[in-house]
Amino acid sequence: MNPPGHWTGVLQGGFLLLALLAPAGWGAESYRCTPTPWAEIGPFYRPGAPVRSSIGKGYELSGTVRSARDCSPVANARIEVWQVGPDGRYDDDHRATIYSGADGRYRLQTSLPPPYGGGRPHIHFVVDARGYDGVITQHYPLKGAKRAGFDLVLLPETAASGSRGRDPLGRPR
Repeated sequence: MNPPGHWTGVLQGGFLLLALLAPAGWGAESYRCTPTPWAEIGPFYRPGAPVRSSIGKGYELSGTVRSARDCSPVANARIEVWQVGPDGRYDDDHRATIYSGADGRYRLQTSLPPPYGGGRPHIHFVVDARGYDGVITQHYPLKGAKRAGFDLVLLPETAASGSRGRDPLGRPR
């Protein structure tokens, strides 16, 4: 049995952790859509992936890039993706750059990635759009799935966010 007040302390600690991990400027205004959480970029990101919407077969990933402010679609967002190939290694054949359409939608045809380094199978994302803070995140496919939806929600760029015209990796736009 937990001592009285146990959950209060856990909740307060959780909110403190959320506040410490939240991007700068988050909470400065209210948002209708929850921003996409950040993830580690990992050691295998390389800029300049070729523009293409297919890097494999058997798994379709699609979604909409949205503004956290009002959930409206974000057109022309640059989405870089990379994952391990069927042999369990990162390579150029499993990297792509795709752009969201006028309706904010994107689509990627790929293969289910195998587990890597003892972790769950995943697909890496770097998402960037003018007027928004970029985000680095990951999608975790369900075993045996043939398709999934994965919306990407970006915070509007603010002076407090420190972006000032830079992408998620800090490069000038």
